[in-house]
Order: sequence, then C-alpha cells, then structure tokens
Amino acid sequence: MKHTFLALILLMLFCNGLNAQFNDNPILNIENKDKNFLNYGYFLGFNRYGFKFDYKDDRGNRDTDVQVLESTGFNVGLIGEMRLHEFLDLRIEPGLYYNARTLGFPGFLDTDEGRRNAFREVKSTYINFPLLLKVSTKRYGNFKPFLVAGPSASLNLGSNEKSLDDNSSGTFRLKKWTYNYELGFGIDFYLEYFKFTPSIRGVFGINDELVPDNDPNSLWTGNIDAMRTRGLFINFTFE
Repeated sequence: MKHTFLALILLMLFCNGLNAQFNDNPILNIENKDKNFLNYGYFLGFNRYGFKFDYKDDRGNRDTDVQVLESTGFNVGLIGEMRLHEFLDLRIEPGLYYNARTLGFPGFLDTDEGRRNAFREVKSTYINFPLLLKVSTKRYGNFKPFLVAGPSASLNLGSNEKSLDDNSSGTFRLKKWTYNYELGFGIDFYLEYFKFTPSIRGVFGINDELVPDNDPNSLWTGNIDAMRTRGLFINFTFE
C-alpha cells in the first residue's frame, strides 16, 4: 500500500503545481474545447489490483485467510466523450491493463514443497470496457474538477478458465469476464494546446471470478465462497 500512498501524494503535488500556474484572472486556454459534441483522447497510467475474499468457513482468523501481495501495473487506452450537458458527459475508455498478484494460501507445511504449493502468481492482462458518467463543476479559469462513475466489463486474456488443469497442477483459474463498478474523481487542466487530466478511480468487482479446483476439498479453493476484484487506477489523460 505504500506505493499507493506515494502515488496519491505525487498526484496531489503535481496538481498543485499546475494549479499554481493559473492566477485569479488567467488567459483562458482552448476556451471552446468542451463545447464540442464529441471529444477524443488517450490515457496512460498505472494500477494496483487486489482481491476481496468471502469464505465458506469464515472465523475471522487471518491465519486462515488468503494473503494477497499486490504489485503496480500499467494502463494504456483511448477515450471517447459525448457532451450531454454543460456539466455532464458520457465517456467510454477502452484500455489495456496489465498486473500481477501473488496469492498465499494457508494450510501448507513449512517445507520447500509446501512453500512452493502455498503461493500462486496470478498474471492478468485485462481489456477493460467502462461506460462512465462524468459530472463536472463549472470551469474555474483553466481547470475544472469532476466526479466519474459507471459500470465496466473486463476481459481477462490470462484467465485460464477453460484449462483442464487446476492448482494441483500449478494452474490458478479465473473467469474470463469480470463485471465491475468504478468511482473516482479528477481535474481537467486546460493547457495551451490540449487538455490534461490526472484522475484516480476505485474499481469494485461484482461477480465471483474464481474457477474452483476440481477437488471440492482443495487446499487452494475449497474454503473460498467468492473472490472479487478490488483495484485502484491512476490515469493521465490527454485530449
């Protein structure tokens, strides 16, 4: 989590630095940018993906919970925006999201073989399709804050859903499609030639993504009732 907090601090400092460039009566850049019915752009950024687990036998004991070691991944994608109202836009942001997580499972012996079996690296390459509603404030000089929310569907290219092998053969399986809702905020900065937008967004999985092992008493998946994505996106948009 320390990387997430560092990213948030850097984002805030960056936004404050840009904001300091605009005095009380600035010259308005690209003044008619938001009056276009359609706007296009692209984004770059990074992510932190994790999982939320529900257990069949939930005794509230961390020693029996699956441990998730998160890492930082990257994002890249395109933006299409439709103007619905002065303060309301509809956005689509198809993008490619790469991340790797390591899961640690309880119940294995403290031996070399047990330690190997207790951990599974879950590499995911998602193609994410969000449909977002962007609600903005009025424009203040050359910046404009906004909130954004909406549903999304993610196609996991590394899901292994159709694999006949399971954890007993070293293969951790996820469902191919994940359905989420996303909620976040950001600030549009109107520069001389383009609009630059840093934003931060939380991602909350709705459906159970786990494909259980063939053995219902599996040490890896036998006690898991549901597994859902939790994620954080930090994107930098150029329009």
